[in-house]
Amino acid sequence: MSKTKGTKKELSSKQIDELLTTLKTRFEKNMNRHKDLKWDKVLAKLEKNSEKLWSLNEMERTGGEPDVVGYDTKTGEYIFYDCSAESPADRRSLCYDRAALTARKEHKPKDSAVDFATAMGIELLTEEQYRELQKLGNFDLKTSSWIKTPDEIRKLGGAIFCDRRYNNVFTYHNGAESYYSARSFRVC
Repeated sequence: MSKTKGTKKELSSKQIDELLTTLKTRFEKNMNRHKDLKWDKVLAKLEKNSEKLWSLNEMERTGGEPDVVGYDTKTGEYIFYDCSAESPADRRSLCYDRAALTARKEHKPKDSAVDFATAMGIELLTEEQYRELQKLGNFDLKTSSWIKTPDEIRKLGGAIFCDRRYNNVFTYHNGAESYYSARSFRVC
């Protein structure tokens, strides 16, 4: 069971202030990730959406170091990705999804990446999103991250993950029930 299940999806005023301070500091320190965006506009949107603040806090709490990476003109929403240098530490050693967790007969991990992300109110990055993230910096040089697996691969028992090695982004496959201490998941 993930650490987020059963928790109240509300933050105290103090938690909100601390989170917004952290996000603002990270935003200002990493302007290359969002060159044409202004913090005041991001802040105005965040202050109106406590559910998204809660999810961002979960990203932060589990080591994801969320930061703004874009703006969706269709939805009017700012896009945040996990921007920690390596895969988020408090989300490692998880198999891919509930079916994979159920299929393991012994040495089960504590949870699955998909279930953990769902409990956080967010989704795993797609391969396209992961590659976009890598254009903003060098991530997962020593670790790897589960990404959203296409249904046709998952139906056959597999799942995919990515990392960055040799100045290139690689996509790999594994059995969905596998888990490793250096593999986590990244979310948006």
